[in-house]
Amino acid sequence: MNSLKTWTLMGILTVILVLVGRFIGGATGMLFFLLLSVAMNFFSYWMSGTMAIRMTASVPVSEQEQPELYRIVRHLAGRANLPMPEIYITPSPQPNAFATGRNPQNAKVAVTEGILRTLSPRELEGVLAHEMGHVRNHDILISSMAATIAGVITGIANILQWGMIFGFGRNEEDNGGVVGELATIILAPIAATVVQLAISRSREYKADATGARLVGNPNPLADALERLETYSQHIPSGVNPSASHLFIVNPLRGESLMQLFSTHPPTEERIRRLRQMRVLG
Repeated sequence: MNSLKTWTLMGILTVILVLVGRFIGGATGMLFFLLLSVAMNFFSYWMSGTMAIRMTASVPVSEQEQPELYRIVRHLAGRANLPMPEIYITPSPQPNAFATGRNPQNAKVAVTEGILRTLSPRELEGVLAHEMGHVRNHDILISSMAATIAGVITGIANILQWGMIFGFGRNEEDNGGVVGELATIILAPIAATVVQLAISRSREYKADATGARLVGNPNPLADALERLETYSQHIPSGVNPSASHLFIVNPLRGESLMQLFSTHPPTEERIRRLRQMRVLG
């Protein structure tokens, strides 16, 4: 169900991009922006792992330094039939974790310094299983594609905005064109962002379910999410806000944020769904 929802939302994002391209340049505009989207998706997909590691200032850690961390990840990778990912430590006191990399063969799993000090081995396994779920489900590719298409749409809207300010490419007597431009400038980026974030939330639910199955029990992840949510509201993350969508819980989450514009589903709902899962053998 989550996979169908994700690809439906991806289709909506693509339609928004095509319509914006058609408004700007007709059939030629549609083709141009589709090709631009493909090129940017390729770059984003290829560089996603490197960019995420740099944005979070994560550093590689050896098995000699973190033998228990390696043991848990290696066990989960074996259960998921995945290659062993590279392991990183993120210098943040807030307990959190994320996965990145362009495919399972180039996957990277990062945990914060705070999570190693906070969670029990059982809870840490639940969190790491969630991250391996992202790798197994190819969420990095999907999220990169969604973010890139949404970024292209927002960039086009910004260009149109400056064009309207300086009167480029517009007949001042064409009121219908002005209305169309205003609609594109205001509505298209909002719609693209809402769809992109909906995709992100859907992938979190699926990674939760996959992680629970890898462990064989949904309760370790549910218990970990309860603790991580509490800590995220009291301990500053110190991470780049641009990387907040990567983490298992939003490191910048606050009650004042509108849920519609959140990169993560409500933690309470995630916990509820996990608690309702049957104990897996």
